[in-house]
Amino acid sequence: MDPLSAVRDYTIRGELDRIVRFNDEFRFGSDYSFPCSSETGYRSKQGNLYTLETLLFFINNTHLKHIEYLQKARTQGIPAVTLPDRKPLLEYLQGKVSSSDAVQLFLVPTPQNDAVNSASHKFPDLPLSSSIIPSDSFPPNLNSIDAYGDPQPKPEHVDFMAMIRDVERPLKDRESLLECKQRDFYGVLVASTKREEERQRVESQQRKDGLVAKSRLMGSEETRYGDEAGYESTPKPKMMHLMKGSKIGEGVPIILVPSAFQTLITIYNVKDFLEDGVFIPTDVKVKQMKGAKPDCVTVQKKFSRDRVVTAYEVRDKPSALKPEDWDRVVAVFVLGKEWQFKDWPFKDHVEIFNKILGFFMRFEDDSLESAKVVKQWNVKIISISKNKRHQDRTAALDVWDRLEEFVRSRSHS
Repeated sequence: MDPLSAVRDYTIRGELDRIVRFNDEFRFGSDYSFPCSSETGYRSKQGNLYTLETLLFFINNTHLKHIEYLQKARTQGIPAVTLPDRKPLLEYLQGKVSSSDAVQLFLVPTPQNDAVNSASHKFPDLPLSSSIIPSDSFPPNLNSIDAYGDPQPKPEHVDFMAMIRDVERPLKDRESLLECKQRDFYGVLVASTKREEERQRVESQQRKDGLVAKSRLMGSEETRYGDEAGYESTPKPKMMHLMKGSKIGEGVPIILVPSAFQTLITIYNVKDFLEDGVFIPTDVKVKQMKGAKPDCVTVQKKFSRDRVVTAYEVRDKPSALKPEDWDRVVAVFVLGKEWQFKDWPFKDHVEIFNKILGFFMRFEDDSLESAKVVKQWNVKIISISKNKRHQDRTAALDVWDRLEEFVRSRSHS
């Protein structure tokens, strides 16, 4: 019986009180005796073998909190069981688990009474110890000695590589590799975030500048096209030429949408609806985009026979508009709540919808109560189906037709 097995056996049987210390050895009743400093067959996660003294002190003080146990062990000069080993070691000693990777092999019997003398007589050159010893310390034809001193036959084949792998322990795990002393990744995160924000800002400004230049260029081309053709029957491309001083401010016209998710059209799905004629719920688009909410979205009329002539900016933050930007606002998708127009540079909703085209999107089978307020406003109600997506195109064309007619009327007023 090796020291570890003896401690486990006595723990399971509830006979730890029979283990007494006599000078420098522990006596297990009248069964066994081992030196106090004997190494047992239990290897800690740190790589060392726990001694018999450590195991017995631990198993007799498991009722203490770990910090109290460490303090008590320190005052008595006994090496302590580490916190990571505490639970698995206790479960093994109490018999809650039958085996453990921490338990080592090749344990030799304890020198004891007649059985030891008999073994010494039969094998005088065999080193007897209660500690773990390498397998090559055994005689060629002997693997171990049982409790009665009789030799046990050595197996025909021993997989030494498997034995080595069983006792291997990693020097570092995933957590220890991630621990970097005196290093802080917060600065890296901040720098990366700033670079991404700057990139988006530059791209947004470039898109705006490009759209303004394109609008002006196409207006000039329209004038040249008519002059060079020389006759009125020549088909001219349909386009809107925004001139400084007109009712619409110079630049790309703006469409406002609510920032609240309870409305059908938001800055997330407006491009799909107006450009492709398909309604996609906002929550679905948020998951698809997997990124920051855009400040501005550009839309164009693409699904008609007419040439694409005008681009529109879609925004959902009226508070960010400058005074000159309000001259470019041509349409708004309303939420149906008065507070949507708080801090707008207009007297009331009557003035708003005299100068800006209003749309209210709803599902066709929603109750009329949802449109009760907007029916009192000068707003066009656009109804779509909850399930028939092929009908979305018709609703989007209705928006475009009314928007283009409104813009033409303002441009020539």
